[in-house]
Amino acid sequence: MTSPGATSTGTRREHDLLGDRDVPADAYYGVQTLRANENFHITGVQLQHFPRMIEALAQVKRAAARANHRLGALDDERFAVIDRACEEIIGGALHEHFIVDMIQGGAGTSTNMNANEVIANRALEILGHQKGQYDRLHPNNHVNLGQSTNDVYPTAIRLTIMLSFPALAEAMDHLISTLRAKGEEFSSVLKMGRTQLQDAVPMTVGQEFHAWATTIEEDVQRLTRTATLFQEINLGATAIGTGITSDPRYAAMATAELAELTGVPFVVSADLVEATSDTGAFVTFSGILKRIAVKISKICNDLRLLSSGPRAGLHEIKLPAVQPGSSIMPGKVNPVIPEVVNQVAYEVIGNDLSVTFAAEGGQLQLNVFEPVIAFNILESTQIMTRAMNTLADRCVAGITLNEEVLEDYLHRSIGVVTALVPVIGYAAATEVAEEALATGRPVRDLVLERGLLDEARLAGLLSPASMTSPHRATATGTIPALDEEPGPAAAPEQPDSGEMALPPTERLDF
Repeated sequence: MTSPGATSTGTRREHDLLGDRDVPADAYYGVQTLRANENFHITGVQLQHFPRMIEALAQVKRAAARANHRLGALDDERFAVIDRACEEIIGGALHEHFIVDMIQGGAGTSTNMNANEVIANRALEILGHQKGQYDRLHPNNHVNLGQSTNDVYPTAIRLTIMLSFPALAEAMDHLISTLRAKGEEFSSVLKMGRTQLQDAVPMTVGQEFHAWATTIEEDVQRLTRTATLFQEINLGATAIGTGITSDPRYAAMATAELAELTGVPFVVSADLVEATSDTGAFVTFSGILKRIAVKISKICNDLRLLSSGPRAGLHEIKLPAVQPGSSIMPGKVNPVIPEVVNQVAYEVIGNDLSVTFAAEGGQLQLNVFEPVIAFNILESTQIMTRAMNTLADRCVAGITLNEEVLEDYLHRSIGVVTALVPVIGYAAATEVAEEALATGRPVRDLVLERGLLDEARLAGLLSPASMTSPHRATATGTIPALDEEPGPAAAPEQPDSGEMALPPTERLDF
């Protein structure tokens, strides 16, 4: 039989609890990773798909090695090569040897052992030994010293999220700034606002874009605040939180080392037994991702609706044409960017449900379903980051307006009559609206014809400034000028009839 570590016909023989197996000679992973790769053909998404997760695992192993070295549990030579191997992996080396499926049985043991074996074999190589010669440096005895999957794996997931979410926040900021820029560009263009898909009251296109930016901006702050929950870790808890097999000083020391290595202010949980089984932080963070997804999807719904047509829809805005839309209909261009972002949102919403069920499914001192929690949160973060950038760069940045359509909708809408209610009253405004709806005549013509307002006063009330911002309407049917400061409530000022009017070139007739 070939001795452990020796190569024969391109393989090396390794041994574990279940017996001997041949591992590819050039593989840095070992027998436990090999078995996991055979057992878990689930998603087809391997650990190497998430480089930040590999980096996080190596950082945790590096912090553990440093703590164990300081405590005298790991000798100088082994510490030096483990530390160097981890440093190389953090720098991007050997990621192709992290081959386990993201969703796996065993509460993440396969992921932890994949890291232990790659680090051990690279460390052996640095020492001048062959891969698999674990009598010199062992994946469990040395790389996993004082640790358990049950404290390493959740700590690595938390660090991965801390390393990953800034890219999502940056992508959100990019989309926000792109929407804000469009809001400024379209700030003077009037349109009809709609509620329940029916004409409501006028607004500016800029107000619509600014509102989309604001709703995303709120959640950048929520995302950042929620991520701080992951600063509390259970490193040093080992199997169930009691710290068995670890030095009493190890938890605090390893956590401090990890904080120094990563720049993340990690702290040891006050109750390591609770922290080892609790997944509440993941539920909260996933909920924020879902909230963002819902908002982004709603914005994409709006974009698709507002650009619908072009001849038989709303067609208020024009999305940039990025590809032909049909294999059978010539000239058709579809809103493919909002469509793909909608689908990303649906995936994130579904991922959140998976996280919720997995967190609820934990039992006693451990939640064995953390792999599916990690996979779904990391996937959601990754695809949302890409979706935000795609939406900003390949859609929002290129949006233009169909101003003729916008003006026509305003001209034909009865929604503008709402602006007259404080002056002519609800009943009179309703009669005007009914006649406009029945005859198709403009509200403006009917108001003048009925003698409800003179032309100058009507122009002021129907000016863009009056219809798209608050003013001091009163119960007596008077309306002050927009540029006046509020007077005493008991004595409202009566503005001159021309104060509300804008120059003729800035008016629209309704």
